Amino acid sequence: MSSFDPANSSAASRREFMRTLALGAGASLMGASAIGAPLSWLEEAGAEPATSLGQSAKPLGVALVGLGKYSTGQLAPALQQTKLCKLAGIVTGTPAKAAQWRQQYQLPEKNIYSYQTFDRIVDNPDIDIVYIVLPVGLHAEYVERAARAGKHVICEKPMAPTAEECRRMIAAMQKAGKKFSIGYRLHFEPHHQEMMRLGQQQVLGPIKSLVADNGFRFNNDTPWRVDKELAGGGPLMDMGIYCVQGVVYTKGQLPVSVTASFAPKTDPVLFKEVEAGVNWQMQFADGTVAECRTSYAENLNSRLRANTAQGFMELQPAFGYGGIQGRTSQGAMNLPNVPQQARQMDDFAACILQNKPTRVPGEMGLRDVQLLEAIYRAAETGRKVSTKEVVAVLDKVGSR
Repeated sequence: MSSFDPANSSAASRREFMRTLALGAGASLMGASAIGAPLSWLEEAGAEPATSLGQSAKPLGVALVGLGKYSTGQLAPALQQTKLCKLAGIVTGTPAKAAQWRQQYQLPEKNIYSYQTFDRIVDNPDIDIVYIVLPVGLHAEYVERAARAGKHVICEKPMAPTAEECRRMIAAMQKAGKKFSIGYRLHFEPHHQEMMRLGQQQVLGPIKSLVADNGFRFNNDTPWRVDKELAGGGPLMDMGIYCVQGVVYTKGQLPVSVTASFAPKTDPVLFKEVEAGVNWQMQFADGTVAECRTSYAENLNSRLRANTAQGFMELQPAFGYGGIQGRTSQGAMNLPNVPQQARQMDDFAACILQNKPTRVPGEMGLRDVQLLEAIYRAAETGRKVSTKEVVAVLDKVGSR
């Protein structure tokens, strides 16, 4: 990989690592770019349209921290489509990237930061929101630094390697009195919103079982993903979290326990520090079971399915940036693919402008990390693990 030594991972050494390694940071490597033109999605999401927020209100400025694949391919283009926020600054350890982005997006020099100068962002009124798009192991540090700088924060998923770090991040943001959101883009995507509605309202009857798969054959193009210090884990953290999320918001409940097993390590060198795959089950109080799989060793279906008393609903492909397709036992969903990240970021901007809660708060990020930790414990011990300590945060249909 590089000269980075996880056993000696001080903040300074991690920043040195970021300077020397080109990071493909952020959400997982899946799906094509979001397709379709922007829609009247603010109204759909329950937010007020931009015009009702005041004609004189300027868009909120967003600074992207980490210019890897997700920032480059998804977030920066999405910020050209947003109505309530705009790309205002960047944080990078690569001077060439800084120069390229400054020219491409016409960014002023004073809004370009390195990881060493990041804390100076406190004095920049152009920056309202800091979006952390770094490897998972660096999330806590930069959320806390952004909080001390007095900025609102979006943090990519998963929120952190441990629940303890998640709690620390939430406390820092609460102390700062700023809004905090996790980059769960699919809560703003029509197909997934329809899965929430169908499942939670039991439109096709009570859910009897669920299936979720998400994974890809990892080719080591972003080595930090198999570095446990930086990634927090393997495909369960990166890809499996989509399955956890999809099951929970389709069912509208938290599981009461989990069981799990690790998949064989097909490449002991590549997967020296993290798992190659995980198969797990989530048990619910009413007897419903969700069967889930994730992998870095094989390409999985990218599927979210619920079987009900009267039929089924299914997304396949389910978790990409675009091209999502849905159907039920009654036929195709016939819903549009939309700019997911634009929806997500504009919704957060609306929350700031209207002083209302985000539907994807830090507490939801904590919940999911607690569930991931439970799945890891179940796989490591071979025992059923209770989830009774998991924070009870749900995205309920009708609660917005």
